[in-house]
Amino acid sequence: MVCGSVGTLKAVTLNRIGLKYRASRRGSTRESSMTRRVLPVASAGLMFVAFLAGVGIAPAAAQTSTALTGRVSSAEEGVMEGVVVSAKKAGSTVTVSVVSDAQGRFSFPSAKLGSGSYSLKVRATGFELDAPGSAEITLALPVAVDLKLRKARDITPQMTNAEWIESFPGTPDQKKFLYGCVGCHTLERVAKSKHDAGGFLQVMKRMATYANNSHIERPQVRVVARDPMRDFGPDSDKQAAYLATLNQSSGNWSYSLKTLRRVKGKGTRVVITEYDLPRRPLMPHDVIVDREGVVWYSQFDQQFLGKFDPKTLTHAEFAIPVQRPDFPKGTLDLEVDPEGNLWLSHMFQSGIVKFDKKTEKFQAFPLPPGVVNENSQQSMVGPQRWTVDRKVWLNDAGIPGLHRLDMATGKFETWKPYQNMKGPHSVYGIYADSKNNIFFMDFGGENVGKIEAATGKLTLFPTPTPRSRPRRGRMDDQDRVWFAEWRAEKIGMFDTKTEKFREWNVPTPYTAPYDVVLDKTGKVWTAGMNTDRVLRMDLETGEFTEYPLPSQTNIRRVFVDNSVTPPAFWVGNNHHAAIVKVEPLE
Repeated sequence: MVCGSVGTLKAVTLNRIGLKYRASRRGSTRESSMTRRVLPVASAGLMFVAFLAGVGIAPAAAQTSTALTGRVSSAEEGVMEGVVVSAKKAGSTVTVSVVSDAQGRFSFPSAKLGSGSYSLKVRATGFELDAPGSAEITLALPVAVDLKLRKARDITPQMTNAEWIESFPGTPDQKKFLYGCVGCHTLERVAKSKHDAGGFLQVMKRMATYANNSHIERPQVRVVARDPMRDFGPDSDKQAAYLATLNQSSGNWSYSLKTLRRVKGKGTRVVITEYDLPRRPLMPHDVIVDREGVVWYSQFDQQFLGKFDPKTLTHAEFAIPVQRPDFPKGTLDLEVDPEGNLWLSHMFQSGIVKFDKKTEKFQAFPLPPGVVNENSQQSMVGPQRWTVDRKVWLNDAGIPGLHRLDMATGKFETWKPYQNMKGPHSVYGIYADSKNNIFFMDFGGENVGKIEAATGKLTLFPTPTPRSRPRRGRMDDQDRVWFAEWRAEKIGMFDTKTEKFREWNVPTPYTAPYDVVLDKTGKVWTAGMNTDRVLRMDLETGEFTEYPLPSQTNIRRVFVDNSVTPPAFWVGNNHHAAIVKVEPLE
C-alpha cells in the first residue's frame, strides 16, 4: 500500500548534519556547504519508500505555496508523467499524494504538509525507486527532490485488476466473468494460485457459502448457502477450467504481463489525501460528507456507523443493534433524508435503520414475519424523498424485489418485478424522484425499473446496451437518474420525464464503473473497481479526466462534496481500511 503525510503540526527539531550538495540551476553547477535535516530513503517492493535523501535533494527557492517539489525520471523513459508520489509524516495516519506532470515535476502544497520527517512512496506500475538511503532534513524552506526510478524486478504486486484482465488470455465474456472476483480479493490471488479445474470448482462452492459482505481476513458464512449458479452461472465447470488456464497450476504463466498507460495532462493536476481508519480490517463501504464537513461511513461487515472529522482526525463509532444474531453482520447503503437523518440498509440483519444525528440514537425497521426469510438482504435504502408521502423504499436482493415502508402505519408493501422473466435479474441501486417514484437498477440484467408511488405501476426500461448490468447511481435535481453500467464500461443517464437514455463509454478498458454522480458544475463522476482511477467527465464535451489513486482501493460508492470549488470526491477503501479524498486543482 501507499502511505503518505499531512498535517500542519509544530516543527520537529532533528539532528543537524553538515553536508555538501550539488545543485544544477539554469545550466550552472555550484557546490556549497550547509546544514539541513534530511529524511531517510528506502526501497519497498510495491510502492517504494523514499525518505528524502540519496535522490538528489536540494533546497528550493522560498515559496509560500509549495512545501515539497521535485522531478521523477528513469533511464528508460527520461522524465516520467503520471507517477503518483505520496508523502506521510512520521507517526501520522494521513497520506498526501500528488502526480508528476509532463515534465516529470511534482509539487506538494504547503497547506497539505507541515514541518517534520516524511517518508515518500511512488506508484508507477513497472517501476521502483533506484536509490535507497537515509538521512534527515530540516524543512525550513521548500525542498526539491529528484526521484530516480528503475524497472521493477517483480511488477505483479503493483498490478491493478484491470492490468491482470488485460494480460489474461480469454474471450470478452470469460474476462467479464472475472469481475465477480474483485469484490472480495484481487486477481493477483487468482493468478498466483495452484488450483486445477477440479480444485477451482471446490473453491467456487465454498465461496458461495460466504456472505458478500465478507473480508478476506474475516469471512462471514451465510445461514443458507447460495446456489453457485447465481454467482457463477450454469457453466461453473467451464469457468473453473478457464481459471485454471490463468494461474500457475501448470507452471509459469503462458501470457505476458501488460500495464495501463499512466495518466496525462489534467489527470496530473490533483491532490489526494488518504486517512487511515483506527484499525484493520475495516470495510468503509459507503462514505458521505455532511453539511458540517463531517465524514460518515457504513461498515460493511460489522454493526456500527462510523464517524470521522477530517479537521481534527478524530473517530467515533455508533453501535447498531443486532436484529438477527445468527446472520452475517454489517451495512451497505448510507443515505441522508431531507431532515438530515442518516439511513442505512441493514443487509442480512433485515430491514433498514435510521440514525438521528442530534440524539445519536438508532431506530430499526426490520422486515416483519411473513416478509422476512432466510435469504432477505437489504443492500439499498431510498429515503431521499420520503417526506413527500411518508414512505421509504428499500430493496431485497433475496426476492429479488423491493419493499416500501409506510412510516405512519409501519406496514410494508412488496414488488417482485421479474416474476415469469428469464434471468438473471436483480434489484440493486434505488433512487427516488421528486414525487417519490422509485427507480431501480437491474444489476443482474439490463433494465432501469420504475414503480409509481401513487399507483404502484411497475415499468422496466431496457438500456440501449444489452447486458449492461446497471449498478448504482444518483438522481439529479432534474429527475434524471445517472448510473454506472458496470459490465458495459459506460456511464448511463435516464431522463425520467422523457424516458430517454444516453450513454458514454469510459476511456480505459476493464474499468468496471460502480457508481455515478453529477456535481454542481455539470461534471459527471465515476470510478473503476478494477483500475484504481477516479473519472470526471465534462458533460458538455464528453471529455474524461482520470485521476490515479495511490493505493489498491476497490472503489464502491462515490460521493461528491459540492460545498467546495472545484467539487471534491470522496470514497472508502473497502479492502484497506482508509477514506480517500480527491481534490482536482482545476
